[in-house]
Amino acid sequence: MAGITYNRFIAVLFSLMPLSLSAQMVKITYDSLSIQQSYAVSVLKKALLKQGYKLSDNGEIKIALQIKKSPSTEERFAIQVEKQLKLIQLAGSDDRDLIYASQSIADDLRRGITLLNIEPRSEQAFLPFRGIKYDLPWDTYRHSYALSQHDQICRDTAYWASFLDMMVENRFNSLTLWNLHPYTYLIKPKNFPEASPWSADEMTAWQKLFHSIMRMAKVRAIDTYIIPFNIFVTKEFALAHQVALDNLEHNFFVKGDTSEIIVRYTRECITQLLDEYPDLTGLGLTLGEGMGGMTPDQREAWVRKTFIDGMRLAHRPSKFIHRIPLSSNTGSGGATSIETEQLTRNIIESEADLAFIQSPIWADLKFNWSHAHSTPKLFKVHGGKLYDTYFKPTPSKYKIIWTARNEDFFCLRWGVPSFIKEHVLLNKKGYSGGYLVGSETYIPAKDYFTMDSVNLPWHYAFERQWLFYKLWGRTMYNPTIKEEIFQNEFIHRYGQQGKNLLTASSLAGKTPLRLASDFDIRWDFTLYAEGMMALDDKTKRVGYISVDRLIHQAPLDTDYVSIENYVNMMLAGKKPDTSKITPPLLAKMLETDCHKALELVKYIDTKKNKALMYEVADIRTWAYLGLHFAEKIKGGQALQTYRMNGNAQQKTNAVQYLKQGLIYWDEVIKITKPIYKDMPLVHYSEQDSKPWQENDHLRFHWKYLRDDVAKDVEIASQAKYH
Repeated sequence: MAGITYNRFIAVLFSLMPLSLSAQMVKITYDSLSIQQSYAVSVLKKALLKQGYKLSDNGEIKIALQIKKSPSTEERFAIQVEKQLKLIQLAGSDDRDLIYASQSIADDLRRGITLLNIEPRSEQAFLPFRGIKYDLPWDTYRHSYALSQHDQICRDTAYWASFLDMMVENRFNSLTLWNLHPYTYLIKPKNFPEASPWSADEMTAWQKLFHSIMRMAKVRAIDTYIIPFNIFVTKEFALAHQVALDNLEHNFFVKGDTSEIIVRYTRECITQLLDEYPDLTGLGLTLGEGMGGMTPDQREAWVRKTFIDGMRLAHRPSKFIHRIPLSSNTGSGGATSIETEQLTRNIIESEADLAFIQSPIWADLKFNWSHAHSTPKLFKVHGGKLYDTYFKPTPSKYKIIWTARNEDFFCLRWGVPSFIKEHVLLNKKGYSGGYLVGSETYIPAKDYFTMDSVNLPWHYAFERQWLFYKLWGRTMYNPTIKEEIFQNEFIHRYGQQGKNLLTASSLAGKTPLRLASDFDIRWDFTLYAEGMMALDDKTKRVGYISVDRLIHQAPLDTDYVSIENYVNMMLAGKKPDTSKITPPLLAKMLETDCHKALELVKYIDTKKNKALMYEVADIRTWAYLGLHFAEKIKGGQALQTYRMNGNAQQKTNAVQYLKQGLIYWDEVIKITKPIYKDMPLVHYSEQDSKPWQENDHLRFHWKYLRDDVAKDVEIASQAKYH
């Protein structure tokens, strides 16, 4: 380089290169008075700066955000790119749409697409209600350390900002906050100050927290709902007025106390709550808990005197979620009837005519009771069979939303795009509003699973399960979304080593879905698919599903055939229906998918990336659980056949299958023992009919179930021909 200095050489070299992104200036125009548009712009700015763009009022590239009203109330946005003018226009029917449009551009930038090469597009929301069911850790529905351990994190507004960012990124538009008696955390009742357990400073702290949550949600165009259970009051209120004295500990299945003082207190709490929290979108109610001994008519009458009248007295209208009654009789356990459906429909439609309730009312039902992650076909709701009263004729004043409960897997990452897509498309009808996705036995706050949490890219539990939320949210918004969007997310996180992870997750992740479809379920504790555990109605314990229980348990999905029925059919010389999923077919499906999943991740090097290691470990765990399940099915079929016809070879086969199942279980332990802690589990809290405190020390880990798994081999070895 004679005659030229090194610095001069570099300067000349850069002068010959194309204009870099770092030199490209971008101007963004928007309505700065809109807090939602300001948030949308913050999303754009963050993505632009990360990709090397600069922001300037004199930017050569212009991004313009604008509202374009349409006759339709549906959410929709459009992105137009005029390359010659270097102009990108974001148009939406409201501010929420502009946030989604900005998120869409940010996603492109993150994938390395330059601004002027962004493809024009338009999107429209498929379902209007895309919600999260979030049970707060205070005064929880089910008392357990598994829930209360999240106390401090859930008091941190930084956590809520992160959670709400996740929601809006994934197109969730509603956050529902559940608690047995939430009013005491939000207000100090003006006419019942004795009901509050807090000092002035404590009350101020609680109110600051909830005002912050609701304000942050509003900024992100997320609706917020407070949903209490009924009928509950504070311990302080109960003692002061000598009411509800039989439920000072807030157990949920108790007699309903409809004392006039409780009616007035509840009504005034609702009015005050709506008046003091202008950023709160609305309220919800649930009819069941704390209402023992009351008929459906009495429960609805109580709602009218408290909720509806309280909303009427507030100084503003609000939205309303009317959860369909959980019981058609005076009990609390759950039951359905046409009469209760007719009563409830009439009441909801009358509520919709009230000026202070904004349309539409969301009528909520649990999909397949507490286990939506089973089959996408509806077989039951809370209490049993659902009749067609809510759907015929098609309602115009309310929309049905399905609560998609997940009480089945908390530790292991999960994601099966095809399942959620089928779920959303299959259940989209003229009356459909959307889904509430969440749990009653798990709070996605504290990561209480990860053994070695040093240098991890996540802080909170929901961040571990990013695929779960991304699949549900984005698919509810657009069920035709391409799977490559999710695959690209893996690649963005892990480079080319992530290219097979979505496929592997989809294959191995069918394991819990198939178990929950093959094993009939009801309420929360009746199945915990992640642990291959279920409630034994005889012992009242939640434990490992033995081979005998699997043999005799009826399926949830009627397309499945139980082992017992299949063996009876075969021994009777009958041919199985080829449209049904028989035990041999189910075992084969599990083996094919799980072996393929293991093969896809077999050569991924995770030594230098701890987050990738956890992703791969969870896929492998689901795969080995699936292979274990397959061997259990084969073992159960052979065992039941031996018991019925005395064929000794079938007994030998059963023992061998179940021994292989134990080997696969040992692989699960081998994977999970070094990386996952012993975990508190709400499912243990009420077993043996003991108070929850006596079981609160119990912990879940696959290693603790090994002896129960080994008992299957013993059962087969000692089996007798009947």
